Amino acid sequence: MTNLLPLLAPEDRPRALYHGLTAVSRDSAGQPPRFALRPLPTETVDLATLKDWFRRFVEVRDSEGAERCIVSAVRAGAYDIHMADMLFSAATDHRYLDSGHVLDFTNKAFEALDVARWPRAEAVLPCLAEGYAGARRMEESNSWRNPADLVGILKDAFEQLSSVVEEGRDRRGRWEGREELATVLLGEDGGAIAEALLEALRDGATEEELAGAVAYAAALRIARFPTTNEFGDWDTSLHTFTFSNAVHQGLRRAPSSEVLRGVFDAAMSVHLDRFLNVPPARVPEPNGSEAVPDDLLAELSTLLDERQKVDAAGELVASYLYGGGEADRLLAVMGGLLLREDRNFHTIQAIEAAFRQYVRLRDTTVGAHVLVAAARYLAAHSPTMRSQGQTYDIARRLSRGEILYEE
Repeated sequence: MTNLLPLLAPEDRPRALYHGLTAVSRDSAGQPPRFALRPLPTETVDLATLKDWFRRFVEVRDSEGAERCIVSAVRAGAYDIHMADMLFSAATDHRYLDSGHVLDFTNKAFEALDVARWPRAEAVLPCLAEGYAGARRMEESNSWRNPADLVGILKDAFEQLSSVVEEGRDRRGRWEGREELATVLLGEDGGAIAEALLEALRDGATEEELAGAVAYAAALRIARFPTTNEFGDWDTSLHTFTFSNAVHQGLRRAPSSEVLRGVFDAAMSVHLDRFLNVPPARVPEPNGSEAVPDDLLAELSTLLDERQKVDAAGELVASYLYGGGEADRLLAVMGGLLLREDRNFHTIQAIEAAFRQYVRLRDTTVGAHVLVAAARYLAAHSPTMRSQGQTYDIARRLSRGEILYEE
């Protein structure tokens, strides 16, 4: 919610903080206190060694050792980039840990510290350790092993990463293959996907550009999600998208060949989600509509008062953007429509990740597709009872000294 604040209308910002604060309070209410662990019994170990130890503790699923390693690193003077390197590297030692949640939550922890400031790192980052150690590793799952051994394909690709990155270094700044790569990522051949990613690096794509292209492909899975699927399947495509976004943000924070592996994991998850686009929903394109943008924004609010207006919401957002509508106003309206619903963690994730991606794709067709995906996901999960909004309105009126039973 803090990430969304700058994009919201001023009158919606207190409502966003209300949603965030009450979510935290509900997660915390009735829970036992958390007792911090001591650092490891050594003060002479350098950060590189602590990084290695942390990954070993995670490997053997020792959450206590992993937590103490984090505390030791922070107390040894590790700063943002050092801890990001340690944690994101461990989050990509295994494939798509816990359906992407481990890396996604790690990204959110660092974003929280961007706001709360680094002195709180020792309180925040150790809380991640249990998730690392206890996470399900996708190399243990049948879907990543059969009928195609995606884990084996990735292992072969990882062995080439250093060389292909070096090959493409002189061509950086000239890569323009995002949409072509997305077409391959949405295809049927896992081996071809891995090779296309390697080829993009050879052609000069930066790690960040590659991650952005995969995040775009993950958004297209949502934009093409047909409503004939089971409702719960929305979350499968959502997890791939939010993981892809987290990898993208992680590479911006601490670029390395280790974190780059997460881009390949995300691409394989996009590949595995292909059954959710059978048949694919049509992605709206420019249609020459002369609708007034302001009228479309008002219509979007009304549209989401009804259930399952998924395709209509996507069409409307596309018409608004292709018709010259101001993107910032659309983001503010979509954010407000999110806030009027009862909290759903996945819907908040979808909108926040889509907005984060759109900021870097502004005024492009690719960016429009990302917002179409966000609008479709929001429409699929609207309307709710909106009881949380009623509670907020009551509290707001009381704080102003208003009488509740008077209009």
